[in-house]
Amino acid sequence: MHFIYLEDYKKHPDAKINLALLWEYDLSDFDFQQMRNVVVQRVIERGWPNDWWAALNMYGEKGVKEAIKVIPYLNDKDMNFVSRAFNIPFSKMKCYEKKKTQAGQGDF
Repeated sequence: MHFIYLEDYKKHPDAKINLALLWEYDLSDFDFQQMRNVVVQRVIERGWPNDWWAALNMYGEKGVKEAIKVIPYLNDKDMNFVSRAFNIPFSKMKCYEKKKTQAGQGDF
């Protein structure tokens, strides 16, 4: 990872995901492992450092990167951030490929 505040996640093992990020789900039986991609997308879009640390502790760097690659939509700012933070080429991200196809171009 290329961002210091994200790299410090192991120093925050007690960090928790802000459940308000998952407002429309019934959290009484929410499976954080099965819903990894949704959780990671919400953290990218609306999360604070504590949410990032919690997601990285829960899924590991590899798990977060795999989720990022398959998320169907991110806005341009968030897409650029995670591409740089996790060293993921745009071409490996579903959200980029989808935008490129819809826009008919690849410039972001």
